[in-house]
Formats: sequence, C-alpha cells, structure tokens
Amino acid sequence: MPPGALHHRVTAALANWQLDDAERLLSVVDPSTPYEAPAGAGHPGTDDRDEPALGRAWADTLRAELLVRRLRVAGFTLVGDPLDAPEATEALDLHAGVAGLLDRAHGQGHGQGHGQGHGQGTGQDGGTGDDARSESAAHAALAIALVRSAKAAFDASDDDLQRAAGLARHARIELLSRRVDAAMDEAVEAASLLDPGLPPSALLVDTLGTLAGVLADLELMPLALDYQRRALETATAAADAGVLDGDADPDVLAAHAATCLGELCAELGEALLDDGDPDAALPRFADARALAERALARLPPDAGGIVAAQVVHGWALVGLGEHAAATGQLRAAVRITSATGDRALLASALLALGRALRRQDDGRGADRQLAKALSLATEHGLPRLRRAALRELCTLHAELDDAGRALPYLQAYLADELDRVDERRTRWVELFGRRKSLLENERAAGQLRRQAYEDPLTHLPNRRYAEARLDGLLGAGTTPALAVVDVDRFKAINDAVGHPGGDAVLRAVAELLLAGCRDTDEVCRWAGDEFVVLLPDTTAEQAERALERVRRAVAAHDWAALGLTVPVTISVGIASATRGDDRRTLFAAADGVLYDAKRSGRDRVVRLSAVTQTRAPAAATDDETLPPAERPAGVVDVPPVQTSPMDPVGGFAALLAQPPGRPADPPLSLGGPDEPSLAPEPTPAAPPARPAPAEPDVIWGVGRSTEQVLALVRETRAAHPDRPALVVRASADTLVALAGAYDGSTTVDAAAMSAAVGPVPDPAGRVGVLCASTADASVAAEAAFVARVTGTEVVRVDDVGGSRLRPLLTDRTLLDDVDCLVVVAGLDASLAGTVGAMTDVPIVAVPTSTGQPGSFGGFGALLTMLNSATPGVVVSNIDNGHAAGVFAARIARRTAR
Repeated sequence: MPPGALHHRVTAALANWQLDDAERLLSVVDPSTPYEAPAGAGHPGTDDRDEPALGRAWADTLRAELLVRRLRVAGFTLVGDPLDAPEATEALDLHAGVAGLLDRAHGQGHGQGHGQGHGQGTGQDGGTGDDARSESAAHAALAIALVRSAKAAFDASDDDLQRAAGLARHARIELLSRRVDAAMDEAVEAASLLDPGLPPSALLVDTLGTLAGVLADLELMPLALDYQRRALETATAAADAGVLDGDADPDVLAAHAATCLGELCAELGEALLDDGDPDAALPRFADARALAERALARLPPDAGGIVAAQVVHGWALVGLGEHAAATGQLRAAVRITSATGDRALLASALLALGRALRRQDDGRGADRQLAKALSLATEHGLPRLRRAALRELCTLHAELDDAGRALPYLQAYLADELDRVDERRTRWVELFGRRKSLLENERAAGQLRRQAYEDPLTHLPNRRYAEARLDGLLGAGTTPALAVVDVDRFKAINDAVGHPGGDAVLRAVAELLLAGCRDTDEVCRWAGDEFVVLLPDTTAEQAERALERVRRAVAAHDWAALGLTVPVTISVGIASATRGDDRRTLFAAADGVLYDAKRSGRDRVVRLSAVTQTRAPAAATDDETLPPAERPAGVVDVPPVQTSPMDPVGGFAALLAQPPGRPADPPLSLGGPDEPSLAPEPTPAAPPARPAPAEPDVIWGVGRSTEQVLALVRETRAAHPDRPALVVRASADTLVALAGAYDGSTTVDAAAMSAAVGPVPDPAGRVGVLCASTADASVAAEAAFVARVTGTEVVRVDDVGGSRLRPLLTDRTLLDDVDCLVVVAGLDASLAGTVGAMTDVPIVAVPTSTGQPGSFGGFGALLTMLNSATPGVVVSNIDNGHAAGVFAARIARRTAR
C-alpha cells in the first residue's frame, strides 16, 4: 500500500498532465480494494485486501488530484482566484461548501463521471462560460468530498507511515489548489509522523520524496534537501539489504531518489549564482553531477529514469561551466521528452538547455527554449520552474540590451517573488519546527492519556476512566445502569495456578465481558478482580438480562486450558441511576447488591430496581413466579430495602440514609477490618451552607526533578487533604509518575503539562477559553485545566484568530453563556479586544511568546493587549495560563452564587 505498478502509472500520468490517461487508468480501479484493477483489466496492482478502507482512500486521493488538475486547466483554483480567466469570470469559492457548489452546478450531474471527456477544453473552447463554471463547480465539490473521505480513512488508520503518505499527497493537492497554508499544515503533520526509526520500504521512500517536493514548492529548500537526502539514504539501505516490498526495483528506486536530490542541489546552486556567490554554488553543482552519475550507474539501460538523470547531469554541467558538453546531452533529452509527453521533465530540460545556450551567447536559441519552458511551467502549475524561466529570460534580454522585452519578464518575476516572500511564508521556517514539535507533543499526550486511562493487564479502560465517564453520563442527564462484577474466590484461583495464571483468568473474563456487551456499553477494570460495566440509557432489568448471559458464558467457558479444575464464576451487582444520583451513590448501590449476591452463594446476578429503589432477585420475569425450590441457580431472595422518606429527591442516596424510627442495621461487611461497608453516616438535622471550594495549592514543575515534585505533592496533600495539589509545567515523566503514584485520585492533562492530585471540586459557573492559533495551544490548555481544577466548568474553542473568527460570530453560545472568557493569543494579540467588543462578559487576556522574532518574546503581544481601548478586559502576564485560569474561575464561581 499503495501498490506499485498501477499507482506509479497514475501518479506519472498526473505529474505529466496526461489527464485523460490518468482518468482511463483510474476507471478500472475497484474502489473496494487498494488500487487493484479488476481481472483482465491489464493494470496489475498490489492486492492487500486486509485494508480496503485505505485502498479506497488512496483511490479517492488520486481522483481528487485529477479533478483539481482539470480545474487548473479550466482556469480555476479552489480558493476563489481565477487563473488567467477574464475579469468577468466569477471565481470558484469552496468556502461556500460542497452542497452549495453542487446546487450551483445547474443539476448537470458532472460529479458522477469524475470528469469524463472534459479534456483540455473546459472553459477555454466549446461551451459557454456558465457551462464551464457549473462543470468546474461540480468538479470542485467532488474533489473536496473525495479529499474529506480520504482524510477520514487515513486518520482512522493506526499506521503512521500510511497516514504520512496520504498527508504528503494531500499537501500536493492543496498546492495545486493554491491553498498554501493548508499545504503547509499537511506537510507539517506528515513530517511529524515520519519517525526516524521507521523500517526502510518503497512507501517510505516515496513519502519522503513527495514531502521534499512539497517543501521545495513552499520555498523551504533546506528542509526539502534534508528530506530528499533521507529518501536517498532509505532507498539505498533498503536496496542493499534487500528488504523492499512489492514490485519495487531497488536500483530504480535508489536512482530516482538520487536524481531528485541532484535536482534540488542544482536548483540551490542556481539560487546561489543569482545571489552573486559562485564560490558557494560550485559545490552544489558538483554534488548534483555526482548524484546524477550515481543514478545513471544504477539504472538499467531501458529504465524510464535515465532521461531525468541526464537532464540533472546536463544542468550540473552548465553550472560548472562545461556548456558545450551539456548542450548535446540536453538537446537529446528535449527530443526524447517531446516524444514521450513528459511535460514537467520537458520543461526542466528546456530550461537547462536555455541556460546553456545563453551562457554560450546564443541569444536567439536561448530565447526560444526558455520561452517554451515558461509556457509549459505556467500551463501546468510548476511555480519553481516558472520563476526560474522568468529570471533567465529577463537576464537574457538585459544582456542583449533589449529593455522592452526584458521589462515584462521582470515585472512577472517580481510579482511571483512578492507572492513567494509574503509575510506568511517568512514565518514558515520558524513555524515548521514549532508546529511539528506541537504535533509530536500532542501525540505524546495521547499516549500519556492512554497510559493514564488504560489498564495494562487487560487493556480495558481503568478506574480513573470509569469514574470520569460515569460523571459525564450523569452530568449529561442520562440514566445509565452500572454493573459491578467480581470474580468469585479469586484468591483460591491465584493459589491454584499462580499469579501468571490468575492474570490469564482476568484477561479471559475481560474478553467474555466485552463479547457479551453491546458496542455502546463500556467494560472497565476497577481494581484487582473487580470490573464495572457502564450501560448508557439502560434500565436495571435490561442490564440484568445482558449480565446474566455473560455470567452463563463465564461459567461455561473452558477453564481447563488455563490449568483450572473447577469453573470460574462471577457475581454481579446492578443498579440503574435516577435523577439526583451521583457517581459515588450509584456505585455504592451497585456495590451493595454485589455483596448481597456474594453472601447469597455467588455465581449470580442481583439488581436494584430503578422503579422502586429496592433490591430485586436476578431471575428473569418468568422465573420470579416459580417457588424457590424450582428457581434457577442465579435466583436469590433478597429482602427489599425501601426508599428513605427523608430524601425528597429520590435516587440511590436513600440507601445511605437511615429512615426515622428504625434501628440502625449492622454494616454490610465481609468481616475484614478493611472491607467496604454500607453503614450510614450521621446526618445533621440542618446541613450548613456549602462553602466555596478551596483553591488548589500550585506546584511548579519547571526546574524540579520528578522526585522533588512528588515530595512537594505529598507535603501539600498532608497539609490540605480537602483540596487538590496542582502541578503545572511538569515533564511527561513527572505526569506519568504522578498518575502511577496516586492512581484514581490524579487528574492529568498532558496537553497542558499539568496534573491535579486530590479531590477536584464540583464545578460552579462556566469559563470559556479562546485560543488564537495552534502555537498558543499549550498556554490555553493550562488556563483551561487550572480553571476546571479551581472549581468551574470549562469550554474551549481553538484556532479562532484572524479570519477564523467566523464560528464565534455565527454561534454566540460561547460569548453569551459563560461567566468569564480567557483569550490566549500571541501573533493575533488584537483578538482580545475584538472579542471584548462583541460581548459584555469579562475577559482575561493572556499574551504568549509565540510568533516572529520581532515579537520580543511576547512583549509585543503584551503591549497590544495593554493598549487596547476595549473595556472589560484585564491582561495577565506573558504565558501565564495558571494566573488567568484562577482569576477566571474566581469570577465564575462568584457569579454562580
């Protein structure tokens, strides 16, 4: 994946703008398989039927690129800028949405054919402007739909290399669409997935090369060289080790990578010559010559890459001053590529030949070749070749003292250069590394979350996840059922088969629980031999039937394979929530009936009725009418527990209160001093007013070792057990150590690099956190986490800076339904004032140190915020998400009173 022959043939046809050929090849691809042509189609591909979704994603990606190239030929881009179209032509704007574009296509149904028969004529000859526009709108809508579908499939894959390969191809599509910011984002994410430890493969070489080409088009030439050099090293290592997959020819693959690297070296040499530094340019041309000769030595005589290597070799000779030797070689390359129709390679050969002729003082011949190169580069969207041809033509006519002809070329070249050095581009070299680092941190945070919320033995969610999920279900107003499952006599099992055997039993029970539950149910390991099952929107009776099936499956399982002579059984207690129940109350109710099941003989399911709040036997409805002697083994008579009349709300809290006039029952216990009990706590006649939650004590992780942070947390928890200890700016190792040391009492947010150890107060009030861009995300995450731990509900909206403010304007929920707003911004520091003018909610503005070197470490953002005339905005100090979170939480809590 992607397969060899067919994939490369389609890719080559697209690169050469042979769009009808590419469409013909794609028409025989079965979308349910990875580019495999149907039998007899004559286009062999790689049959990898285990990943049909990725196969469809690759096919969709190629079809999308085909449609985008057809749009370019028709004179449109995907961002609203017509290419060489008449001024009256209305530009296509994909921001109008896919549905809108399809509606505007006049119902002509072009989207189903993937552009059949459109050729080169759309919008240029034959057909009215309206027809061309509607056809292009349908193409644009279908292209964006295909890209979205493919991206979703790649995102769902666990294979980082597949995802990186797809992202690199999508970045190229975005460049063709002139969506340079989107292309940059795709390239950054692809780069972040290409771990240096990935094993050599043809797909890795192809992905590295594609990414290098995208980076070169983005004018990030040093990065492009690094990735292309890595592609060559990977191809050479794979070829030498004989580990290439599929039908890839190792020599051809390594030669192609060497040719591409040589082309980049020659291009960099030309840039150095233009900058007036010939001494620095000569080593680059020497490298290009050596790489081309290396490629030619590896390639078989009939290989298709020979001409490309000869073009690079001739270009290098021109740079080294060997013009006569280069001219013949380049003329031959022009003849061959003119016959084969390889447009990009023909443009490159014409450009190199024009350079050679210009430097041999053949002005007329040079002008003819360079003009052809410029025409091809402009027609087929080759921006680097276009700029180089314009520069050569301008220089040529200046040397010939023909100012009239030199001036138009100079103006076009300057226009391209101004676009190239746009302010966005000047930030990219700096932001590339920053964004890549942020993505890697987010990925590490996801891994940390998995570690924090996953049980390592069974790979089920752990107790921390179960508590958070149950809180979420109850907080959303749903009525879940909760089943607490305990393995009967597990100590005896451990004694019989040892701890490794006991671990195998727990894994088997986990698998049986998963197999017996619905997809919407969640099975978690609570602790030791105890599991819980969360069943959303489920009654106790429905949960009972499901867990009864599981109980029978566990008892009937073949446990002899694990060395056990007696079957393993489970006991289950079930409770279903009603209004007014919280997590602790619901779990206490389910845990209580679990102990009823164990005291009544084990291997049974006991439920607590959600209607009467009484404990009910585990039998099915038909069995409840049978006499006790005839009931199945899972049925037990349990005395009912009535709801307390002192509880006006209802729910399971009644089980924890003592009804008036009734002597206290002895605590339900298994006899051990450490066993849990349902003994009621004394209830005061008039509970005091609930105090405001105490704010957590903060511990800064910066400059401290993990051991020092753990020691400070222990001291803080001992001094203030009623409030959490808040750790901010901690390393990933420290967060993992905290999660392991305090287990269920630790709340971790890896994106914020923060953790809270201890009870988090119930939320009062609501805080909104706005983040201007991804570069500010870590500070925004810290502010949001601190506000939540300090005792408020928090909602976040990211990436709303600049022109991306539209979601706030269309949906004012965040602006109107919060008690305080935190606005985090660096480059977009004016965002705080803009938002302040849109709402009367108090705002805490947090400047960040991200951005250009001219921002002076956030000082520029700080001055912008301080100088804002918008009322209702206070300003925190630079990068201080902690202070902003505490301040916003204080406002929200007081407002909620």
